[in-house]
Amino acid sequence: MLNSDDQIMTVSQVADYLQISEITTYKLIQEEKLPAFKVGRHWRVVKADLKDFIEKQKKGERF
Repeated sequence: MLNSDDQIMTVSQVADYLQISEITTYKLIQEEKLPAFKVGRHWRVVKADLKDFIEKQKKGERF
């Protein structure tokens, strides 16, 4: 059974979670500011990596 931090999220789910547009999410991925990987033609983000990204933003890092 997967831990919630092991959850794999789509770009749409990440955008909803962060309350930003999908285009902005794609830009963060392309600029390697948000860790992601491809499954076929589609990008995926591990929820634990997303939480790390959020923590960095809270500490003052900007994207």
